[in-house]
Amino acid sequence: MQSRPRVVIVGGGISGLATAHAIHRRLGAGVQLTVIEGGSQLGGKVATQQFSGHQVDTGPDALLVRVPAMAALLEDLGLSDQIVAPAALGAHVWSRGRLRRLPTGTLFGVPDRLLPLLRSRLMSPAGLARAALDLVLPRRRTVSHDPSIADLVVPRLGSQVFDRLVEPLLGGVHAGRAAELSARTTVPEIAALARNNRSLYLGLRKLRRHAPPSSGGPVLITLAGGLVRLVDALVARMGEADLRLDSTVSLVARDGSGYRVDLADGTSIAADAVVLATPAFATAQLLADLAPEAATVLEQVPYVDVATIWLAYPRTAVGRPLDGTGFLVPPEEGKLLVGCTWSSAKWPHLTDDTLVLIRCMVGRRGDRRWLSMDDETLVRGVHDELVEAMGMTEGPVHQSIQRWPLAMPQYLVGHQDRLDAVDAVMRHVPGVFLTGAAYRGVGIASCVADAGRIAEAVAQHTTTDLAPDAPQPDVARDVTQGATQTQADNRPLTEVTS
Repeated sequence: MQSRPRVVIVGGGISGLATAHAIHRRLGAGVQLTVIEGGSQLGGKVATQQFSGHQVDTGPDALLVRVPAMAALLEDLGLSDQIVAPAALGAHVWSRGRLRRLPTGTLFGVPDRLLPLLRSRLMSPAGLARAALDLVLPRRRTVSHDPSIADLVVPRLGSQVFDRLVEPLLGGVHAGRAAELSARTTVPEIAALARNNRSLYLGLRKLRRHAPPSSGGPVLITLAGGLVRLVDALVARMGEADLRLDSTVSLVARDGSGYRVDLADGTSIAADAVVLATPAFATAQLLADLAPEAATVLEQVPYVDVATIWLAYPRTAVGRPLDGTGFLVPPEEGKLLVGCTWSSAKWPHLTDDTLVLIRCMVGRRGDRRWLSMDDETLVRGVHDELVEAMGMTEGPVHQSIQRWPLAMPQYLVGHQDRLDAVDAVMRHVPGVFLTGAAYRGVGIASCVADAGRIAEAVAQHTTTDLAPDAPQPDVARDVTQGATQTQADNRPLTEVTS
């Protein structure tokens, strides 16, 4: 190794920036760090813009500070005094033609009490009775090692709990369909409940009883001025790192005991370690020659297009009290909307005396209707649904649309098996590390947590004299195989929508 190891990070989204920061903290001035970003700005889908006199986020709008790595990063970057906690108003679900209160005491839609479920009127009497059967049904004995969420929930609690609670909650987070998503990697808490208890309902109640006392602080927060503050703070801490924007990587190849990163402009960068913080489909292209078996697996990770639509209405146009942070929409309703955040009610810093700011999300797996709509048609369709849900009496006075193509990776059944297959290959490509939303959690907090593990693996590799064909250090294997056990702390609930 060089006296100052050379580390190249491909991808300047939140995963790449957090990894660069963690490596810089771990190795200090002893590392030559290069971050390569194909776009014109850093931060990826963390984007903030001016809208109706406020700074609003057009990508994720919240951070899950329950994850220790996320809370520690905010403290380290000096952003603790910028934290804004959401209003504790609860949320709603649009079901059977009206907004209904989301019951308290649920874990991704699985209830631990039947009374709030009854009061919400989300369930029909038959649906509520079917959910109660979970208390007396025998334990299921034939469950695959990687069931879908539907495989675990529907046989225990029935289709109404699944369709009207679980599906919208998980769809709002992952833009996916819970009948296809892997319970093992998407909601390991639910998978553990099903594995360790006869009844999901009783298992969740037991889990609540034995849970450690809450710290009392908010689980989700945002930053005054938008989450771009996080990006700016990470970039400011890069020191002498070489940041290259509008630069496309065409090839990553072995070069003696290290690697060569070729750019589309014909230049090359020598590296002792390379971190690919790119979407799975982009990473697959970069690994096509270096690790073709891993590339083949990564090509199988599907992505879903989504869009964020910001609308500003006069306060007089809102036909109902904003008695919550917003609402989620089950797929069975057939709406364009996946979720709607009443941002002026949810975030104190977005309160406005004359306007109500509403953030809408569209796009989920299997729904491509909106992709062919121009902006005006899409806004009109969303507004019509808000009229139905909220009784709007006027149209929006301001609007802004951010389309995010190929935005959300889907952790379909078999996701962990695919991670394991990639890990088995990459152990024989020492010095190349993979990180990002496609692997161990789609939220910002998950990416930040993974950045710390990647930085440790890079540090171990660059301080160990490895030959190119030697096995990857054990810590690199732990980075992938630790996915399931860390998912419980990396939940991105409502980082994407309310």
